[in-house]
Amino acid sequence: MTVAVAGALMKGAQRNDFIDAMKKYGRLYPGAGYGGRFRAWLFSDSREPYCSWDNGSAMRTAAVGWYFGSLEATRRAAALAAGMTHDHPEGIKGAESTASSIFLARTGHTKNEIWAYVEREFDYDLSRSLVEIRPGYRFHVSCQETVPQAITAFLESADFEDAIRTPSPWAGTATRWPQSPARSRGRPTAFRSG
Repeated sequence: MTVAVAGALMKGAQRNDFIDAMKKYGRLYPGAGYGGRFRAWLFSDSREPYCSWDNGSAMRTAAVGWYFGSLEATRRAAALAAGMTHDHPEGIKGAESTASSIFLARTGHTKNEIWAYVEREFDYDLSRSLVEIRPGYRFHVSCQETVPQAITAFLESADFEDAIRTPSPWAGTATRWPQSPARSRGRPTAFRSG
């Protein structure tokens, strides 16, 4: 769906562009791990959303964070791309926060600035480190239970490779992955408040 969103952006970023691209790519790649309601929507004639708050809306918005020259345009397009299917406020919030984080990172904002923006604008609690999140974390599909944790994983990473290798809280036990010294002590000093 990330490619579908990128294609829709290049066609004009209008409602029908997103719907057409998602249905086209979703039907071309039906085994890509979509959720049940999204799969049903893909193969239906419906062009209406179904009020989802699942994290699919956030997972497909990376291109939106790269495409626009302003944060406001990024947020509008993320909400539009999400709202084709995931029009629940939490689904839209997940997409907007993800695209906004990408936009801020690519335009030179610090991780502290991204952290503050996401907490202020989207009311996500990013105060817990991955070390604190992992012990009680269980698989979720909701934006509210996956997007803040994914943003935290990015914020705690030291570089690109570390971001890829950083164990996601939903990947199971952290003992399978090496931990950087900063992560093993919790949130890096730069992110601690007070």
